[in-house]
Amino acid sequence: MEDDAPVIYGLEFQARALTPQTAETDAIRFLVGTQSLRYDNQIHIIDFDDENNIINKNVLLHQVGEIWHISASPADKGVLATCYNKTSDGKVVTCAAVWRMPKELESGSHESPDDSSSNTQTLELLCHLDNTAHGNMACVMWEPMGDGKKIISLADNNILLWDLQESSTKAVLSSSSALEGKGQLRFTSGRWSPHHNCTQIATANDTTVRGWDTRSMRQIYSIENAHGQLVRDLDFNPNKQYYLASCGDDCKVKFWDTRNVTEPVKTLEEHSHWVWNVRYNHSHDQLILTGSSDSRVILSNMVSISSEPFGHMVDDDELSDQEEQHQEEKIFVYRPFRRTRGSLRSTEILKNKFTF
Repeated sequence: MEDDAPVIYGLEFQARALTPQTAETDAIRFLVGTQSLRYDNQIHIIDFDDENNIINKNVLLHQVGEIWHISASPADKGVLATCYNKTSDGKVVTCAAVWRMPKELESGSHESPDDSSSNTQTLELLCHLDNTAHGNMACVMWEPMGDGKKIISLADNNILLWDLQESSTKAVLSSSSALEGKGQLRFTSGRWSPHHNCTQIATANDTTVRGWDTRSMRQIYSIENAHGQLVRDLDFNPNKQYYLASCGDDCKVKFWDTRNVTEPVKTLEEHSHWVWNVRYNHSHDQLILTGSSDSRVILSNMVSISSEPFGHMVDDDELSDQEEQHQEEKIFVYRPFRRTRGSLRSTEILKNKFTF
């Protein structure tokens, strides 16, 4: 039986920002932000049609600058936030804003990839997240289980909690906290926990991972030297409230129990260069996806630290004795633009609706 051909969608410019649109429940949808210094940047709305095995798309102009981070509202499928570069007084600064896409594009009525007759539309600016006094924005996080009215932004060494008011057209800073210490401290990434009534976030700066209580804006744990080099990304296990994954420039992915942070629960060393991203599968938390500068995306099966065994996904009768003994191992490796045996195809992730 032959593999399905991969579904490939090309962008006009390079891209480093991508997010699933979790508020959209009737379609498999992702948003991708581009980076171009010479031309207007774009938000690509990408829908996967799993019945016909095709990608449908539409493009929105993002005219204010290169997009370095993008996140979608968990409650309103038409609202998103971006962090972007712009030049001010001869200096390049990173800002953040909240946007709304045109109403007619929220329903998923996109053109086919070969149809170039559609007119590119522009995002509607709802509000800026004023960072004048706080520094360059690194990322924007939405409250995971909320109504889309609370967001947190990380700007240099500041954590800023915002309330979106008046249909998200006004952002009011409700509380903040600053990271204190020697040197020029700067957050690189953060993640809002879906547990504990959404009152905790985790942040990364340099080689340290910290936990914060959003009610008091105080630290609740600190993992010093979590990685040997810069920490790039974080993600919470969607089913186990104390479990947190981290990755970094030491080529490692680590898993932590935030109740006891003296040692990681488990460490993966499958990559040969910086690990930029780590994501849990929202439905099956034993599946961990990591992306690295070694040109590989690895999907790992972490049975021992998951909330349910892999057997819930694969019938035990379909596994041989040898497979049962080696269930916890790297199960897919994807190298872009290379067809290799056992490679992870984009269609496999999308067809199974594995939203990371």
